[in-house]
Amino acid sequence: MAFSSTSLFKSVMLESLPDHMQAVELLSYDENSPNIQITQKTIPRLLANQVLVKVAAAPINPSDLMFMKGLYGLKKKLPVVPGFECAGTVVAVGEGVIAKLLLGRRVACAGSDKGDGTWSQFVVTDALRCFPLSSKVSDEQGAMMIVNPLTAWALVDRARTEGHAAFAQTAAASALGRMMITLAKRAGLPLVNIVRREEQAQLLRDQGADEVLVSADPDFHEQLHATFKKLNVTLAYDAVAGALTADLISAVRPKGTVVVYGALSKEDCQVSAADLIFKGKHLEGFWLSSLFEPRKLPKLLRAAYEVQKHLLQNEAVSVQAKFPFQDAAKAIALYESDMTKGKVLLQ
Repeated sequence: MAFSSTSLFKSVMLESLPDHMQAVELLSYDENSPNIQITQKTIPRLLANQVLVKVAAAPINPSDLMFMKGLYGLKKKLPVVPGFECAGTVVAVGEGVIAKLLLGRRVACAGSDKGDGTWSQFVVTDALRCFPLSSKVSDEQGAMMIVNPLTAWALVDRARTEGHAAFAQTAAASALGRMMITLAKRAGLPLVNIVRREEQAQLLRDQGADEVLVSADPDFHEQLHATFKKLNVTLAYDAVAGALTADLISAVRPKGTVVVYGALSKEDCQVSAADLIFKGKHLEGFWLSSLFEPRKLPKLLRAAYEVQKHLLQNEAVSVQAKFPFQDAAKAIALYESDMTKGKVLLQ
């Protein structure tokens, strides 16, 4: 049964739509294994400035895994559909100029911070969280445009605009880390890349990374301090937390800054008080959601244009596997087993 235009709140539809959709649903937060089921959900009514996106593809990201384990920066009322980003076509819109401009457009979109996410056949989100996709960008690449590329762009843009001579990153072999290498080279900024294993280091050297350090090496601390001093590293981005944050704070130059944007170690940051007090160093956090504000829309649109042109069109994000929504549990298990091999998509 298809719903009529009256079943959506003052909405405009591109096509006749069903009443229900298939979705992945999180039943409880579990640190060991995601408690999910495949279910049928009613397609929500649209409010002003909202859009309904018919999902073509949605990736699994580390932030999705953290969310399902209850370790992310927000918890939603359960049961809820996970997923922070996707790509698809806007098939219905609520009132509002921006929403109506998106009708019929292919978009990359971020899910709501409050309601259901993107792991479903249709997703409702705010029009300001959608970015039109170039015809040169596939649905698969567009699905991975927000969480990693926009974060990479924001972090490298800060390093550039603040005038840092060089900067560093941990988890450099991740998809986001490899994007930062590309953007740093484009900006002409030296970047120190820190990874856990030698095979990851070789992967980055093959990509053209100039400075790669392996945290498992016995002389890692000596290498870290020597490299930071040589390049005058005053900014470091940390996706790992735990003891590695202390290493970065110790090595970054006086009055430098360490920005934590992830916690892959699942540990709290360790920091030397002496570095903060006597050397004027700073420890900050970064969360991509803070960028989704109306006043920051022009900057975000510019970022979306740049990452499509310089990342998604020229250096496609690798995809190791694709699964239908019904096989979400298998997809999650595969991605958790080895994230370095590439993204896993739900379609």
